[in-house]
Order: sequence, then structure tokens, then C-alpha cells
Amino acid sequence: MVVILLRPYIIWLVIVVAVPILLAWLQVLVFGIHSASAPVSGIIASAPNGEPRGFPVWIRWSHFANLFFLFLVMRSGLSILMDHPRLYWNNDCTPGTEWVRFTPIDVPKDRLWTAKDDARYISPLIALPGYRHTPGMGRSWHFISDYGFIAVGVIYVGMLFISGQWPRLIPTSWAIVPYAWETFVHYATFHFPAEPDGYYAYNALQQLAYFGVVFVLAPLSILTGIAMSPAIDNAFPWYPRIFGGRQGARSIHFLLLCGYVAFTIVHVSLVFSTGVQRNFNHIVLGTDDTRSLGLVLGIAGLAIVVASWIVAHVVAWRYPRMIQRLHTMLILPLERVMRTSARFNPAERYTRADLSPYFWANGKMPDSDEWNRLVADDFRGYRLRVGGLVESPRDLSLAQIRELGHDEHVSLHHCIQGWSGIAQWGGISMGRLIALVKPLPSARVVAFFSTGEGTFGGVYYDTQRLEDVVKPECLLAYEMNDAPLPQVHGAPIRLRVENQLGFKMVKWIREIRFLESEKTIGEGHGGVNEDQEYFDLLPYI
Repeated sequence: MVVILLRPYIIWLVIVVAVPILLAWLQVLVFGIHSASAPVSGIIASAPNGEPRGFPVWIRWSHFANLFFLFLVMRSGLSILMDHPRLYWNNDCTPGTEWVRFTPIDVPKDRLWTAKDDARYISPLIALPGYRHTPGMGRSWHFISDYGFIAVGVIYVGMLFISGQWPRLIPTSWAIVPYAWETFVHYATFHFPAEPDGYYAYNALQQLAYFGVVFVLAPLSILTGIAMSPAIDNAFPWYPRIFGGRQGARSIHFLLLCGYVAFTIVHVSLVFSTGVQRNFNHIVLGTDDTRSLGLVLGIAGLAIVVASWIVAHVVAWRYPRMIQRLHTMLILPLERVMRTSARFNPAERYTRADLSPYFWANGKMPDSDEWNRLVADDFRGYRLRVGGLVESPRDLSLAQIRELGHDEHVSLHHCIQGWSGIAQWGGISMGRLIALVKPLPSARVVAFFSTGEGTFGGVYYDTQRLEDVVKPECLLAYEMNDAPLPQVHGAPIRLRVENQLGFKMVKWIREIRFLESEKTIGEGHGGVNEDQEYFDLLPYI
């Protein structure tokens, strides 16, 4: 069961919500209740042909499509959230600094506790695909649904202006504000106002609410989602700062989800309480009458939406590879731009003053006899094998790797689970190693093999495109924060590729192999997480 724990200063959020309600009651007690009706000429307008505005077919269908995609977006977002069920306003993600957490667990201090350990179960009745450790499939559904949500939104907003329907949603005078407040006072104090016929116009508070959802919540959801992209953070470091950094964007993204949920609850409640048959006929049939047909068809439509959740669940578990490939196909054009444009090259944006006091450990620590011998010998017997499609294969000790040079940078780590952290990394650039081994012209992909295992067993490995590993600041790191790389963070050698998500940065590396394609190893999808958990092949976003 998920337990929601809030930090004490969440009281301020409660106060923000409670104060308007208290002011509404105070106004009624002192001054009584006033009319909430706005002048008809200020709110109601006709379509260009002079006919009543009504609900044309494009509004009715986009309303249904928006509901369909919005629930998929929210449900898949919850699956992603529960893989790191803590929200912060700082990029350090230090346990205890979260402003809200959806777990009863305090991070133990007497034993290793990884980010994987911290993930929580969530029921598939609530989330898509639900369960635990499903951010790969959750991301695929989230991105696929985002495309539908955005496409519907663009069509809807475009048609608002083309058809002349825009005055229904967009206020044209500040006079709407006092009327909206008076309407709120009525609702907050249970003096429900006389409702206008929504077929022709909304009351002032409705208009502001719909305007806020369409022109504030939806754009902010897209913008904060973009701010969590590691490639965007590298290319436009000012952009995430608009939202207080990556974790600020993640928190706002969640609060926007809460906004959608709150709006939906209030909206549906009012639809049913202010003339359900007439309201359903408006949005389903486009007529202004009280027949029962609109209600029947509307409930059937809601049943289809719920049925889509069941279908999505079945598809997620029976045909996960199909969803993974659809996600890849949709996102590939953006990822190609981010991979090939110098604008998105990793670049140092932080200093040692920014180092995080805490950096989450993640992944399965190695536990083989070979590993235990290496640890006992302080890695003096460690050898890094570099081969495959190269002219000069190498078998390098840790001392020989250090002799190749020293490069370093300070960067923000982006985990697919949602947490982040800033650290200094020191080692050799992959460029130095590439110059040493001389890849053959047929080499297009570099595979990194770990001493550790994947979440569900098997050797942990992942791949990188050659054009990514030759970019600046792609390191084989043997230092972290000016000290030897700790075991929990990948000693003796780990990969850093700063324009991608953290699961691509293999820890405890024992072998590097140059290949023609990622399809020649594992199950052919680019890494153990891509093979087993349907993660992205190129997670720049």
C-alpha cells in the first residue's frame, strides 16, 4: 500500500487552498450573498454566421479524444513516479529533503539502499502498466500518449480560432474576474448559483477554469516534461532553471497532474448535478434538449475509455516489444537530431560548489568470486578487455588506464527512475581509448559489459553509438568527487555519457567491445534493460 508522507511545510500548500474558501465564507457572513451573473454581452457571443455557438462535431470528438489520451498520460505517469516515489525542489535528491513521498520507508542508514530498493508497487488498476520496476514500459506508454494528447490539443486550439469559438474559453475583459470570484463564493458556501445554459456560454468561473486547463495546465505539462530531458539540460542549461531545475520541473509536472485530477472531479460532479441529460446532449450529440440518448451514448463512451485501460494493460504485458518499437519509431526523429547536432553535445554546466551531499546508489552490486578477489586485492588484478572491430585490441590494468591521461567534469546525473545528483567525475575520455584501439570502419556501436547483473539476471551490458562516445565529456571514470570511484557507484571503472539517462552508463565495467550493430548481442535491443524491461535504446529525452 502506498502511504503519502508530507513534509511540514506542506502546511503552506494547505493554507493556499484553504484561505480562498475561508475568505468566501467570511464575505457571506459579513456582506451576504451577491449575484454571480455576468452581463450577457460580456460572456455570450455568436459564431461568425450568427448561429448560436453550440458544440460542433470537432469539439465533441476532440473532447472525447482528449479524455482518452489524458487518462493514458496520467496512468503511465503514475507508473513512472512510483519507481522513485519522492519529489524534491532540489537536484540533489537527498533523502529527507523531499517535500512529498509516496512510501512509508525512511532510507536506511545502516545498510546499502539503492534507488531500485526504494521503488514502490502500484496497482495496475491505477497505473499503466503498474506493478514495480516498470518505468521502461511506463515511459513508452507516456510518450505514445503524449503524441496523441498534443495532437488533439493542437487541433482543438486551432479550430477554436478558425471557427470563431475562442470567446467561449478566452476572456476578453478583466471584468470576468470579480464575476468569477462571486461564482466561487457561491460554490464554496453551498449557495449554488443559477447556471447559464452551457450550450451557449459558461459562467465566469467555468470560463476561467477551462481557459486555465487548455492554455495553462496543458502547455506547462509539456514544458516541464521537456525540462527533465538530459539532452535539453546540456543544450539549454537555462531552461530547466525556469522551473527550479530538473527536480523542480518534476514536482511541478506532478502538481499539474493533481490539477487535472481535481478539475476532472469537479467538472464531472457539476455535469451530473446541473442537468445531466442536457449537459450530455450538448457534448455528445451537439443538441440543446433533455433526451436521454446523449447520456446513454456518453456513458458508453466512458465505458470505452475504461475498456481502453484494460486493453492497454493486456497489450503492455502480452505485446511489450510492440509498444517499445512504436515508442522508438515516434521518438526517433527527435533523438536523431539530439544525436547528430553539436548543439546537444554534453558540456560541463556545474562546479564543485554544486556537488550533491548525497548521490543515490543503483544497480545490482557484483557478487561473484572474481569480483570478491578483485575487491580484496584493491583492484590491482583488474584488467579491462577492449576488443571487437578494432585494429589494436587491448587488455589494460587500472594503472595503465590511468597512464592514458586524466579528464574530468562536473555533471548532473539523470536517472530514468526520476532522481538526479551532481558529481565530479574523473577518468579518461573515450576519445583517448578510441585513438589507442583504432576501431575499424565497420564499427558503429560500442558495447560495455559489467561484472554485475541485470535486475532480472544475466550480465548487465549496454551499448552506445560511436558518435556519442566520441563526444566531449564521455568518460571511463575511475574517480568520483576527487576520490577513487566507490564500489557502489561502479568501481573500478564506469561509463559517463552526460546527454543520456543513467542506465546507459554501465558500472563495474570488465569489457568494451566495438560492434557493427547492437542487434548482434543480447536480444538485440541495445542493452539488458532494453532487452528485459523495454527501456529506450537512445534515451536523450
